[in-house]
Amino acid sequence: MDVKITFLGGSGTVTGSKYLVRHNGKSLLVDCGLFQGYKQLRLRNWQPLPLSPSQVDAVLLTHAHLDHSGYLPLLARDGFKGPVHATTGTRDLCAILLPDSGHLQEEDAAFLNRHKLSSHAPALPLYTKLDAQHCLQQFKAHRLHERFEPLPGWHATFSNAGHILGAASVLLEVGGRRILFSGDLGRPDDMLMNPPDAPPQADAVLIESTYGDREHPPEDLLSELGPALARLAARGGVAVVPVFAVGRAQVVLHAIGLLKAQGLIPASLKVFLDSPMAVSTTGLYQHHLGEHRLNAREVNALEHGATMVQTPEQSKGLARLHGPMVILAASGMATGGRVLHHLALHAGDHRNMIILTGHQAPGTRGARLADGEKSVRIHGQDVAVRAEVVKLNSASAHADGNQLMAWLRSMDHAPGHVWVVHGEMNAADHLRQRISHELRWQADVPEHGSTVTL
Repeated sequence: MDVKITFLGGSGTVTGSKYLVRHNGKSLLVDCGLFQGYKQLRLRNWQPLPLSPSQVDAVLLTHAHLDHSGYLPLLARDGFKGPVHATTGTRDLCAILLPDSGHLQEEDAAFLNRHKLSSHAPALPLYTKLDAQHCLQQFKAHRLHERFEPLPGWHATFSNAGHILGAASVLLEVGGRRILFSGDLGRPDDMLMNPPDAPPQADAVLIESTYGDREHPPEDLLSELGPALARLAARGGVAVVPVFAVGRAQVVLHAIGLLKAQGLIPASLKVFLDSPMAVSTTGLYQHHLGEHRLNAREVNALEHGATMVQTPEQSKGLARLHGPMVILAASGMATGGRVLHHLALHAGDHRNMIILTGHQAPGTRGARLADGEKSVRIHGQDVAVRAEVVKLNSASAHADGNQLMAWLRSMDHAPGHVWVVHGEMNAADHLRQRISHELRWQADVPEHGSTVTL
């Protein structure tokens, strides 16, 4: 019988990944992500799926980022009772990320109700922290390279994707077809994560194209970050570093530790990690030795390389300290979170520094800072930007177009079809053209909601 794949997210956009695979009366979702970013995308989270959640028999997760896992609490609350299959690292990260997401959903709804900013009375959260905690009971963890049955007669195998802790590609074998979902592929030269495994033979590939139209610069993170922090230390300033709590925060912490060990920045430079989620994530690395590049000594150095800031009172207390110091705080594009308070306090001083650690999506506060704007709006106030703004080009956790092509070329046999997903249209179409022209493989960018038959 045929195998059908319906693209319920991650097509024509870089968010909301959900791929519905159906065969012989059974349905499985590969990834179960939230739509994030622009309002017209976020509104899709409120639209019903083309089947009842109770009709989904199982979920496979490639990794824990919310654009791949963050819809799970809603799916489970609305009737999904099946297993959620993931690597151990993904399971452990989801235990941190999903309840936090539910908490933020509740906070957002409370804010709208408090200020009467919603047309709904009352505004409701998409899901709650309790919803997220409940869905965690449905997780079943698997080791990399362990073949298992997500459903009777269906087989799956996770292989390392090198993106964040626990990130995996997944080979799904069903109905006589071998379907490979790349997940978010990491860089082969990442400072923390092991390089992605070579892809197994497959009849069809869904490859994620987040940076498929880009080429990473030749600089490494140490050569970019070291001179910036040396300048900061010399003038006694404060560096505010917006970071993503999972992955980016740990990379920057590790880089600062190496720079201190090499004597390139003062060993006395104070570093603070002001994000409870980032603190919890950093603690996971010791439980997953062998799944990343760090040894036990380096993990210990990572955990002790900064003062870990947990409570709001501790965060507010940083305002009483003087430089030189570095404050890492979420969010990575300065769209919310504790980093806004630090930016409001420190952006106006020319001795200080704002360090942007990766791609800043258009329309975000981070993008405006990267574009050199001299004023940004924070908490309803215009804040002058006199601090030096440094953009790190080498901190990305995603493979670029050349690295994605190299991963495809390492397949033993050419697949019958490649679908280019999880990327803005220009990135996806650029990668599709390269696959078609350079590899001579049939490649397409699917439309949102479309279905293909294998």
